[in-house]
Amino acid sequence: MCNYGKTKKSWLRVFSLIAHSSWLVAIFLAASCFAAQSAYDLMERANALYRDGRFKQAITLYRKAESRGADPIATSFNIANSYYQSGMYAEAAASYRKAVDYSSGKFSPALFNMASVYFRLRQYPECVAAYHRALKLEPENVSGWLYLGEAYSKVGDAVGALRAIEKAYQFDKEDISIVYQLSEANISLNDFERAVAVIREGYAAHPEEIDFLVYLGDVYRLNKQYEESAGAYREALGVRPDEVSTMYKLADVLAEDGKPFVAMDVLNSITQIKPDFSDAAIFLGNLAYDAKFYDRAESAYELAAKHGNAEAVFGFKNMAYDAHAQKRDDEALRLLRTAQSYFPDDVTLQADILEFEKSE
Repeated sequence: MCNYGKTKKSWLRVFSLIAHSSWLVAIFLAASCFAAQSAYDLMERANALYRDGRFKQAITLYRKAESRGADPIATSFNIANSYYQSGMYAEAAASYRKAVDYSSGKFSPALFNMASVYFRLRQYPECVAAYHRALKLEPENVSGWLYLGEAYSKVGDAVGALRAIEKAYQFDKEDISIVYQLSEANISLNDFERAVAVIREGYAAHPEEIDFLVYLGDVYRLNKQYEESAGAYREALGVRPDEVSTMYKLADVLAEDGKPFVAMDVLNSITQIKPDFSDAAIFLGNLAYDAKFYDRAESAYELAAKHGNAEAVFGFKNMAYDAHAQKRDDEALRLLRTAQSYFPDDVTLQADILEFEKSE
């Protein structure tokens, strides 16, 4: 799965593959009333131990309960949960298999948990198979389809992952995180058209989710559709005009599209809104330097230096080396000393200054 994991707003849905430990089953069958009562008491005591985190003792009592008539499906399932919580995943898998077998494959919680354990054990083909069995019993279990998609991705089956996430999306189109996951699944198969369509569907259903537009810009850019990418970023900025992170993305794609002067205007706006966004100042300085707008480059590097961004040193050095190549060592020294005023402990600046002073 790709939490494109941004850094993006935490819109990507991350699935913790954990056992459904809250499901403690207290079903039992008894041969006699006395045996049933004994089994019941043991199950209750075992459940209390489980809730207290005393899993080893709980396992012992679950086994005793089974020997006195408690339902083996329930005891096997609860023992598996106890092993899982203890980090004993192989033992948990074996006990979940027992619960599945005792139920003739009809107890879906054990199948889902068994799949989860297989994932933990990195036994991904077995995990996929277990999720398929569980989903036959609970075909509308959205989380199950999403977990299955994750398992498919681990075995490198991008088509299987896509189909699983598509199923989840069919059952729950209101979950914003599934929109992102489905888009990523389509992108992994280079189906950018479908990815864009899914994002647009999500945005139409959730117009308050402006990050859909930002993500759309990212998708377009990934497909080298720079104009469409810039358009999506601008659409997002139409709603949140002072979102500097989106403005930075816009400047970046404009520069990549060969429009450095428009990008510089965007970056200049960023530095006006948020002067301490030093990366924007560095970016502005680099574009201005490449365009030979040296005054603008110097002011941008100085703004970055004021906010402690050491990359400004390289900008000043490049300008100083150019001046030195033009036999303007006084200008080179001025630039280096300006940088040194912000970074007095930079030994490379000290060395360059000494070298240029010798050549004067």
